[in-house]
Amino acid sequence: MSHPAPVTPSFPYKLVATDLDGTLLRPDDTVSERTREALTAATAAGAAHIIVTGRAVPWTRHILDDLGYEGIAVCGQGAQVYHAGEHRLLTSVTLDRQLAGLALAKIEAEIGPLALAASRDGIDGEVLVGPGYGVQEGPLPVIPFTDVADLWAAPLNKVYVQHPGLSDDALADVARQVAGDLVGVTMAGEGIVELLPLGLSKATGLSLAARRLGAKAADTIAFGDMPNDIPMFGWAAHGVAMANAHEELKAIADEVTTSNEAEGIAVVLERLLGA
Repeated sequence: MSHPAPVTPSFPYKLVATDLDGTLLRPDDTVSERTREALTAATAAGAAHIIVTGRAVPWTRHILDDLGYEGIAVCGQGAQVYHAGEHRLLTSVTLDRQLAGLALAKIEAEIGPLALAASRDGIDGEVLVGPGYGVQEGPLPVIPFTDVADLWAAPLNKVYVQHPGLSDDALADVARQVAGDLVGVTMAGEGIVELLPLGLSKATGLSLAARRLGAKAADTIAFGDMPNDIPMFGWAAHGVAMANAHEELKAIADEVTTSNEAEGIAVVLERLLGA
């Protein structure tokens, strides 16, 4: 008597793209066992998992290493395509410092002085933090500066801006209005408004990485929580916002899952896998 062959679970996507903070990571910066198992099941069914984060490589590497993640990651809002297993940058895009300086001058002429920080390019690029800039507590190292000339002394992949009176959304809106022809502007989280190379987004970095993995936009499901994930959702076939996501992202998402704390990625992947 013959026995039926074991059934391999089917999965409708070739690529699962996940943001890190507020999405894959729980509030304590860990990934739940349930989410790990769901991602493992999706990869066993033929999909590749790719992390797409606003964090630059130096602020992402320790998390990827802790996860045992050895694939390609898109870092720095799409500026860097990084091979985690080989610990090397595959591509890197830098900010035009002259344009960034002009953009800052235009924004400050409109709303007054900004507190500044910046992420230097490279696999070991430092994060510089100026007077008054509020840095989130954590293990990530920063280098203080007082002379703004230090900000422009080496290639950068982004500049962070904060304003003492405006909300993050309002600051990003003003920056786009007065300097959106010089730099890209995105809001990536609480207190995180960024100036980027014009035209750069998570979508540009993800499309480069997907090509390396032999996947297309039509093959991709993406998970995120912040406005900087909007271009990625626009590129992917299916965008899933977390319950804790910014309202702008929820408004354009194809669906909203449970929160990062309630393992929203696993909830969707298990459904798609028929688990």
